[in-house]
Parts: sequence; structure tokens; C-alpha cells
Amino acid sequence: MSPGVRRAGAGQGAATAVQLLITLSFLPSVVEAQVTGVLDDCLCDIDSIDNFNTFKIFPKIKKLQERDYFRYYKVNLKRPCPFWAEDGHCSIKDCHVEPCPESKIPVGIKAGNSNKYSKVANNTKELEDCEQASKLGAINSTLSNQSKEAFIDWARYDDSQDHFCELDDERSPAAQYVDLLLNPERYTGYKGSSAWRVWNSIYEENCFKPRSVYRPLNPLAPSRGEDDGESFYTWLEGLCLEKRVFYKLISGLHASINLHLCANYLLEETWGKPSWGPNIKEFKRRFDPVETKGEGPRRLKNLYFLYLIELRALSKVAPYFERSIVDLYTGNVQEDADTKTLLLNIFQDTKSFPMHFDEKSMFAGDKKGAKSLKEEFRLHFKNISRIMDCVGCDKCRLWGKLQTQGLGTALKILFSEKEIQKLPENSPSKGFQLTRQEIVALLNAFGRLSTSIRELQNFKVLLQHSR
Repeated sequence: MSPGVRRAGAGQGAATAVQLLITLSFLPSVVEAQVTGVLDDCLCDIDSIDNFNTFKIFPKIKKLQERDYFRYYKVNLKRPCPFWAEDGHCSIKDCHVEPCPESKIPVGIKAGNSNKYSKVANNTKELEDCEQASKLGAINSTLSNQSKEAFIDWARYDDSQDHFCELDDERSPAAQYVDLLLNPERYTGYKGSSAWRVWNSIYEENCFKPRSVYRPLNPLAPSRGEDDGESFYTWLEGLCLEKRVFYKLISGLHASINLHLCANYLLEETWGKPSWGPNIKEFKRRFDPVETKGEGPRRLKNLYFLYLIELRALSKVAPYFERSIVDLYTGNVQEDADTKTLLLNIFQDTKSFPMHFDEKSMFAGDKKGAKSLKEEFRLHFKNISRIMDCVGCDKCRLWGKLQTQGLGTALKILFSEKEIQKLPENSPSKGFQLTRQEIVALLNAFGRLSTSIRELQNFKVLLQHSR
């Protein structure tokens, strides 16, 4: 290459770098100027959440997600979409989910059932002799007849009364274990009409919104001049607390998922070796206040609100896991003990947070009206969990189902306080139970939110260094 060509190339590269720095210099307003202060509908500020997550929660929840009990998630990715004819599954290679071979599943998880926690409950020798155990969960012959009857009563308990999600049938031949660490959530290239239809259905049909009120940035909305979505937020503020909370939870989940995609973006692929990392341009497209007409910062605030809701649920469910009957059994005695110790340590941290969301402010009106609103709330969210089976990309469907189920489990916990307070120490309660699937989804979903907030801090640093 001649010196002239090299100089020209160098000049072009320098010009590109200068242009990039000029572009990036406007970005810090996203996370520094507009995503700050006290959140609406609660008494907590964003800086407090950032510090609490960074120094207490994130390091521990990351370790917990690497434990065998929490890394293997059983899911059915072949359930048909119940609402419209599917477009066919995405053929992009990064959409593929690699199921876990049976030989890789820890024996305690593989031999156990959805509700087994303790070593005695998972005793494989007992399972061979007791077919009923596979139906009733954690039964074994050391339990009294009275305890067995309690299990039977619990097995008949109507789950539809407290479930906020449509749960996969783990006994289905189509349900497979997935190693979440080997199938991370990241940008897959899945987009277009199929992805749009999923989110549009969620927002337009399940967020208590009349058709006459148009969401900001909705391409189907008519031109509204200088409105920039203000009429939508005027309408939203006029709703009752419960319906505002519902919208913020969905918006926060959407923002969290988008953050994961921005932070784990396919930057380049050389000789079949992909390079994944943060994509500032993609982050700006999804969250910059100018490009999103002020919508991006609002979405990020809803992410913090969602974090608070799930944080509160973890603090409330701690007594369930503090009981001696709960061992998080995989078959590895030492790891199981370490896993429970780590989990209880996380629960202690969640209980120490001083600015929790007060769930008692919800559904607090007259009993009949509150009960009706709560049921409407539950059914709307359950419908959203069913929409996850309409996602065309398997990896997006996997993480969409897991995070939706995790949030649904958190809501179930928040509105089961009385049942949790009545839990017996050494036997299951028929009034409140969590399946292993729910437990894994709950902690991994919160782990995803914790990661989102940490990634947001990373984008802050990147933007500052780029100025």
C-alpha cells in the first residue's frame, strides 16, 4: 500500500472517530440528566437503587444464577401461539436454543418433580417404590399419614386462584431442560412484523388502554403534531394506582429486555467467531430522549419501578425459604447447602432495603371492587404470559417466558402475604406453594433486572469516556 493511500485511510478513520465523538457527546443526558430523582407511585430514588444493586445485590445474584439449581430451566418452546397463526420460527442461527442433554442434568433435579426441595423428598429409592410421589411432589415414606393427606389436599388446591402466569406442563414430552448459562439473552436479529405484533398485542389489548388513546412511538398512531405522547401520560395519570402499576411493569420489562439486547449485541463475526458487547448506537436508538421523543428515559424509570416490585417480593417470600424443609436439592450436598446459604443471604439484603414499594396500597378499596380489580389484573397478566408462546425466535421466547413467569411469581407472592405468614416449618402448606419452575424463574428474572441496572451504569461509563 502506498503512503498516500495509508494517509487517506488514516484521514478517513480520524474523521469517522471525530464524528463518533461528536455524536456520543450528546448521549449522557439519557442516563445522567433525565433518569434520576424519585420514582412516581413510590418513595424511592434512583440513586439509592443504583447503589444498593451495585454493592449488595448484583454480585450475589450473579453467583446464584451460576448454581446448578438455578441454571437449569425446564420449558416448552413448542407450544403453539393461542392467538394468531404463527409466521414460522425464526431461521436466524442466534435464535436457536440448545436444549440440555439428559446426562448433564443434576440427578436431584432430573429425578425430582416440580415441587421437590429437600433431600428426603427427592430420595430416588423412595420414588421407585412410590408412584404417587411423582404426582404429589415431595412425599416420601418417612412422612406421617396426616402429612400425606395434607399433600393430597395441597395437590388439589386450585392453582388458578393465585397464578398470574400460564405455566408450562413440565410432564409434556415437548418440555426440555435448558442451560441458561449456555443460552444467554442477547441480540439475535429477531425483529420486524412478528416481534412488533407481540408487543403491540401486549400493550394494546392487555394494558387497560382504550383504542382511542395512542401510545407514544406507536407507528399505527395518527400524526399528533407536537403532542409527543403527553396525551397518553395524561390519560395514564388519570388511572387508578393498580392500572398505572400494571403498565409500568410491562414497560419496565420491555426496557429491561431492550437493555440486554443493547449490552450483548453482535458487534462483528470473524471466521465464525462472534464478538458480543455493548452497542452505544443501538442504546441511543432505543433510549435517547431526542430520538425517542422523551420516551426512553420514561421507560428506564419503569425498569427501576419493576426492580422495586420484584425486590419487594423477594423480601416477602424469605420465610418460605428459611424453613428447614427447603433445601434446593440437586444431589450435590455441599453445593446445595452453599446455594441455600447464598440465597438466604440475598433475602437478608432485600429485607434491609429501606425504601420498599408498599403493595398494601394496591387493591385497598371496598372489598368487592378490590377483589374484582385484582382478578382483572391477574387475568390480564396471565394473558400476557400466553402471548410469549407467539414469539417467533426461540431464544427470545425462552427469556420472554422466563422473565414473564418470574414477574408473575413475584405478583403471586406479593398478594399471598397471609398464606406465607401461616407456613408450617416442617411440611408444605396447601395455601401457598412455589414449584421449582417458579423459583428458578423468580430468581433469574430478578437477576436479569439487576443486570439491566448494572448495564445501565456501564453505558454511563462508556458515554462519559466517549465525550
